[in-house]
Amino acid sequence: MSTRPRTRPSIVTALPLADAAAEAAIVDGLRAGRLDALAAAFDRWHVRVRVLARRLLSDPASAEDVVQEVFAALTRAMRGFRGEVDVETFILAIAVKRARHHQRAAGVRRRAMERLADQDRFGRPDPEQDTYRRELGRRLEAALDRLPVAQREAFVLCEVEELTSPRASDIVGVPEATIRTRLFHARRRLRELLVGEGVE
Repeated sequence: MSTRPRTRPSIVTALPLADAAAEAAIVDGLRAGRLDALAAAFDRWHVRVRVLARRLLSDPASAEDVVQEVFAALTRAMRGFRGEVDVETFILAIAVKRARHHQRAAGVRRRAMERLADQDRFGRPDPEQDTYRRELGRRLEAALDRLPVAQREAFVLCEVEELTSPRASDIVGVPEATIRTRLFHARRRLRELLVGEGVE
């Protein structure tokens, strides 16, 4: 009978099994809505999500918004996880979708502000009015960026894109009453921010 001690598994083979078990535990916890699982998921993947978001978006603040949105939505999203891809890929896919929304919203806001700046109420050039509208456009864009994401979505969809609240409800996936409530608070907050900046 051999007296040689049993060889311990190498770290190379042990780590993947440990990672798989840890990921499975996180997935189970997220599906159960446990905050400790959400914290574990954040610790494990937030750097990866942040790096991706910063590469997709030129604005660091928007990238941070994406990080927060991904993990705020993760518990709910994980209920639809079927294991066709690994957990990290699933989470990064959510990040990509969130980043796309930020890119679209930023583009829509810029175009709307450009239209506002280029309008001439009296049909003829007015340098003073043109300067005022451009400054108002910049201030409104900055104020929009300070709204909570949900309110910003409602305002952009209903006021900038000029969609009906039922259509916005379908896009966002919340009841129409929620869209109307978010839009009400968005308008009020924008008014407060602009008045605070001295805009009449």
